[in-house]
Amino acid sequence: MTVIAATPSATFDRRLLAPIMIGAVLNPVNTSIIAVALVPIAVAFDAPTSQAIWLVSALYLATAVGQPLAGRLVDAYGARPVYLVGAALTAAAGLVGTFAPSLAVLVGARAVLGLGTCAAYPAAMSLVRSEGDRTGHRAPTGVLTMLVVTSQIVAVVGPTLGGVLVDVGGWRATYAVNVPLALACIVLGAVYLPRRDRARSTGRRSLDVLGMTWFTVALLGVMIFLTVPRLSLVWLPVVGALAAVAFAVREMRCAEPFIDLRVLAGNRPLLATYVRTLAGYTVSYAYIYGFVQWLQAGRGLTPSQAGLLLLPTFATGIVVTVLTGRRRGIRVKLVVGAVAQITVSVAILLLADDRTPVAVLVGIAVVAGVSQGLVSLANQNALYDQADPRRMGASAGLFRTFGYLGAIITAVVTGQLFGDGASTTGVRELAVFMTGVAGASLALAVADRSLGREVRLSERRGRADRGGRPRPRRGA
Repeated sequence: MTVIAATPSATFDRRLLAPIMIGAVLNPVNTSIIAVALVPIAVAFDAPTSQAIWLVSALYLATAVGQPLAGRLVDAYGARPVYLVGAALTAAAGLVGTFAPSLAVLVGARAVLGLGTCAAYPAAMSLVRSEGDRTGHRAPTGVLTMLVVTSQIVAVVGPTLGGVLVDVGGWRATYAVNVPLALACIVLGAVYLPRRDRARSTGRRSLDVLGMTWFTVALLGVMIFLTVPRLSLVWLPVVGALAAVAFAVREMRCAEPFIDLRVLAGNRPLLATYVRTLAGYTVSYAYIYGFVQWLQAGRGLTPSQAGLLLLPTFATGIVVTVLTGRRRGIRVKLVVGAVAQITVSVAILLLADDRTPVAVLVGIAVVAGVSQGLVSLANQNALYDQADPRRMGASAGLFRTFGYLGAIITAVVTGQLFGDGASTTGVRELAVFMTGVAGASLALAVADRSLGREVRLSERRGRADRGGRPRPRRGA
C-alpha cells in the first residue's frame, strides 16, 4: 500500500494568522484600557462614577449578546464578510468615541465597540476549523494556543497602554486607538481571508431573526438586572424569563434555528464545557477584580503595587499556556487548573489579613497564573473538539458569552460582599464563594469521561488524514 505524503499545500495557511491575531486583540484591548480612563472621562463630563461605570457594562453586555449572533452569521455567510463588517463597526465606534460630545454618546460608542469586536473570535474559530478540515490536522493546537496567548498578552499590556494613551492624548486616545487597529484588520482581512470558506461552501442559510430577537431580549433582561440589581428593576428578569420561553418554543419549531436546542441538548460534553467556562471565568474575575481591590483597601497596598502583583499571574499564565499548548491532555489541564484555583481560594481564606507577607501574596499570584494558563486553553480546545463544525461560529460565540456571564456574576457577588469596602472579612467570604465554584469546576472535569474520548478520536482522525491524500482547499 502506497502512502501519499502530505504536501506543503496541506499545511495551515499562515497568511490567515495576521488577521486572526490582530482581530483577537480588538476586544481584550478595549476591555483592559478603559480601566485607567474611567476617572478622566467622569471628570471631563462632570459625571458620577456610577454613570461612568456603564462604559464597562455596555461593552460586556453588547459583547455577551453579540458573540453568538456574530457566530451564527459566520456559520451562515462565512467568516470573511462578518469579520470585515465587525472591523468596520469597530473603526466607526472608535471615531464616534474620539469626538463624543456627551457621556451618553460615549456609552453608545462602547456598545457598538462591543458588537464590532465580538466578530473576530467566532470568525477565527471557524477559519481554524475550516483549515483543520482542509489540511487533515483535526486539532491545530499551535494556532489555538496563539489565540489564548494573544489575549493574555493584551491583558498584561492593556492597562499600561491605556495609561500611556491617556498621558499622551487624553482619554479620547483610548477610543482613537481602535481606528488604526480596525483598519489593519480590514486591509489584512480583505487581502488574506478566503472569499469562500467552509461555511459558505454549503450555501447560504436562512437566518432565524425572530429567534435571535428573543435570545437578545432574554439575555439582556437577565444581564442588565445582574449588572444593576435593584428592586425597581425586578421586572427585567421576568421579561427575560418570558423571552427565554418564547425563544425555546421558537427554536424547537424552526426549520433552521438560531441555536439548535435539540442538538445542543444532545451534546452534553459541549454543555459541560460551557458550564466549566462559566465557572472558570467567575473564579478568575473574582481573583483579578475582588482580590486586587482587597490588596488596596484591606492589605494597604498602593494601586501601582497591587497592579505589580498581577504581573506574576499574567506572566505565569503565558508561560504555562505556551509550554502546554501543544499537549492534548484536556482533562489533565482542567483538573490541574481547577486544583490551582482551589489552592488560591483556600490560601486567600486562610492567609488574607492586613499583615500578609508580600512573598505569600506573590506565591498566590503565581499559582493563580497556573490556572489562568490552563483553564481557558483547555476549555477552548474542548470546544474545538466538541462543537458541530457546521455551527462552529455560533458555538464559539456562546463560549465567550458564558465567560462574560462569569464576569457579571463576579461583579454582583463582589458588590454585595464589598458593600462597605473591600475588607478582610469580605475577601474571605469571597474566597469561600471562589472555593465552591472552583470545586464544582473540578468535579465537572473529573466526571466528564468524554474529554479523553474526544482527544483520542481527534488524534486518530488526524493520523488517518495525514496518511492519506491532502484535502483540497474549499473555495480556493
